[in-house]
Amino acid sequence: MTDVVITGTGLFTPQHAIDNDALVATFNAWVEQENARNAKAIAAGDCQPLAFSSSDFIEKASGIKSRYVLDAEGILDPQRMRPRLPQRANGELSIQAEIALAAARQALNAARVDAADIELVIVGCSNLERAYPAVAIEVQQALGAQGYGFDMNVACSSATFAIHAAANAIASGSVKRALVVNPEVCSAHLNFRDRDSHFIFGDACTAVVLENRDDALAPEQFLLLGTRLTTHFSNAIRNNAGFLNRVTDSDPQALDKLFVQEGRRVFREVCPLVARLITDHLASLQLAGTDLKRMWLHQANCHMNDLIARKVLGHTPDTSQAPVILDRYANTSSAGSIIAFHLEREGLSAGDIGVICSFGAGYSAGCVVLEKVV
Repeated sequence: MTDVVITGTGLFTPQHAIDNDALVATFNAWVEQENARNAKAIAAGDCQPLAFSSSDFIEKASGIKSRYVLDAEGILDPQRMRPRLPQRANGELSIQAEIALAAARQALNAARVDAADIELVIVGCSNLERAYPAVAIEVQQALGAQGYGFDMNVACSSATFAIHAAANAIASGSVKRALVVNPEVCSAHLNFRDRDSHFIFGDACTAVVLENRDDALAPEQFLLLGTRLTTHFSNAIRNNAGFLNRVTDSDPQALDKLFVQEGRRVFREVCPLVARLITDHLASLQLAGTDLKRMWLHQANCHMNDLIARKVLGHTPDTSQAPVILDRYANTSSAGSIIAFHLEREGLSAGDIGVICSFGAGYSAGCVVLEKVV
């Protein structure tokens, strides 16, 4: 089998940032409006008043302080509270393809690879803006890449699952170079009127170039020592939006057509699953948590990351060993662990071992063990 290396990464960060104070001000303005509108019913005991949010509550619950979004104005309008993204004509580049190109070009430049040398493009993300044609094929054409492309969705694990698929294609000899992109427009499927989740997500896009090691020319390279995936069905994180909505006569604006989760249950069930996945994967490679120099974990919640890292490493890590970027990016679904890898890999030397790990709806979890070789 062929050795596979990651030779370049890229990151698209939207220009608009919303801190907790601004998000809370909008949410609380809407709560005031709703409580005033339902004042008689509240006074009669027929319904409960909506609770206000706060920046302290958000940071304590998640570690999130801010997030980047494609559109802030629509989100911060108490009458709208969702992004305002104009519909594009069929002949125009799609929104996800546009941000994918920005991240992909950075990754190709870092890898010193021409787009024409890419033979496989995988777009992996939580939500695709259309069913078909595949966004990956659109990106492939816009870049001038060769070969083939396809979309995949394993929610927050889409990036690691896509890396697994790309690495297998290279290792088997079917392609020499692959590009994985993760255009996450999470603000479009977030309910900004839900106190328990209105702060969770941000938007971003990441890209990763993978190559046959024999063909790689990049000044920095990470050898894939192995990938491992796991899935266990759960309804604890769910989004019921889909093409069958119109034939089941369900309300397309119903709250279940957006992100819904049982947060405490997710924490309780996912953390041990992920810690076990990483530990078992390392053991299969004759490694242990003590061998890890860096853990690039899914950036969903600081408490989840702390617990998983402690279970794997055997001690509480500092941010140099388990970097945190969710404080300023929030949860960017599948892009989160790749953002951490992209931004927080300085100081590593040849021979150092690291883990990229993502986890989320499904449940799904993916683990990629890397060794820096150059």
